[in-house]
Amino acid sequence: MAKTLRLILGDQLNHSHSWFKEQNHQITYVMMEVMQEQEYVKHHVQKITGFLLAMRQFAEELKDKGHQVVYYCLDDAENQQHFDKNLNQLIQKLAIEKFEYQMPDEYRLDQQFRTYTDTLNIPTTIFDTEHFYTSKEELKDFFKGKKQYLMENFYRYMRKKHHVLVDHHLDPVGGQWNFDHENRKKYDGKTPLKSKLTFKRDATEMVKMLQEMGVLYFGKIESTAFSYPICRKDALALLAYFCEELLPAFGKYEDAMLKEHETLFHSCLSFALNLKMISPQEVVDQVVATWISNKENIDIAQVEGFVRQVIGWREYMRGIYWAEMPQFAKLNYLENKHPLPTWFWDGKVKMSCLNHCINNSLENAYAHHIQRLMVIGNFALLAGCDPDEIDQWYLGVYADATEWVQITNTRGMSQFADGGIIGSKPYVASANYINKMSDYCKGCHYEKDKRYGDRACPFNSLYWNFYLTKEKHLKKNQRVSMMYRLLEKMEPTEIEKIKQQAETYLEEINDL
Repeated sequence: MAKTLRLILGDQLNHSHSWFKEQNHQITYVMMEVMQEQEYVKHHVQKITGFLLAMRQFAEELKDKGHQVVYYCLDDAENQQHFDKNLNQLIQKLAIEKFEYQMPDEYRLDQQFRTYTDTLNIPTTIFDTEHFYTSKEELKDFFKGKKQYLMENFYRYMRKKHHVLVDHHLDPVGGQWNFDHENRKKYDGKTPLKSKLTFKRDATEMVKMLQEMGVLYFGKIESTAFSYPICRKDALALLAYFCEELLPAFGKYEDAMLKEHETLFHSCLSFALNLKMISPQEVVDQVVATWISNKENIDIAQVEGFVRQVIGWREYMRGIYWAEMPQFAKLNYLENKHPLPTWFWDGKVKMSCLNHCINNSLENAYAHHIQRLMVIGNFALLAGCDPDEIDQWYLGVYADATEWVQITNTRGMSQFADGGIIGSKPYVASANYINKMSDYCKGCHYEKDKRYGDRACPFNSLYWNFYLTKEKHLKKNQRVSMMYRLLEKMEPTEIEKIKQQAETYLEEINDL
């Protein structure tokens, strides 16, 4: 066998990959921490720390299994801080005869390595990451000739293809495909809340290294208590904890929000999943198996709601990413251009819902999907914030954020910047929704029932102002036609008061 160099990226920590079935002294694996990856966007310190700790752990485990591994730490003297330069250095140093790498999940890196390998005079082979249910082109092929990417159609196809929650006739277990209407309950205050499972590790030296290397980051970290899973053992423990302790109430309260509990019944598996420490199939299989063995305590709605997130939304978003990039990253259908408020970076905002969700993000590099979509993203859309800035913030702030899943959720589902490729309507709401799904409005500086006037909740005037200012983009959209009918019934004086209040808030947005 030719002397081969195999590259492993920071989100390719898959012990089950066929690469690792046997040891071969002719194969050298390389992993690297490079400034290139710290500088394309400003990251949360916990995101950087989590990736680097997980990468180092993975490299050590490969070495323990007998594989030859070269690992560049960020502060290594010979690290040239760029994938291409480090690879060229190693190829020459080790007299490499063949280069192999796994397909990157980011368009940016996919293009970089395709360009880079064109410069090599040795053979190159690209491998699948062997992680996802779907191939890179599967969603695009599935919807070929169709006008819209309907997630529900793709989700049903996935359930049938992979025999998940279907009977021998491929009909849905429970009699229906989707129990979404049962996944929208406000927390009842009675179901016992469980503490979040954390993994305490000392990150002091890692943070010190980042500072010494001049890495620009934001967010907070308790350096002696880093809590994210950094290895497969951690990921499996987190999965087991979810199945045993949280799954019975997950679906019912997956959209609920609380001041005093940031995770409720969510699995918190996305970081481990997106780094590939654990696979979507084993997650889904274990969740379904838990339900089968405990149907008296877990109903189908809890399980289906979780399965839909993994084999529905997660695979769907990846498929759209590869079908629509790179043009997707430039879409701005609603022509929004306002900068993000300063409190996105420091959390100093009087609105209770945003105060809790933004500060949770800054403190924990985490927020669950409704906090991201219906509080933070909702406000950003109503305020007309530039989707470029929103993408960068979301990609940087969340530990689990990799572009293939982040940009489709933010620019697409959250900001409607794609004009309806992903969601058929904008996901916007007034204070009524936030009050319905959370306890955030209690004790807030603003009054949830007021549209305008002293301390009126900004969400209310901004909500109606959104439909007024985006009429040319949205009025023909049948999914929001009712909003325009309601506006037509409003008194002109009422509309004017709403517009004036919204304009005042937009002018004073950094002081809300």
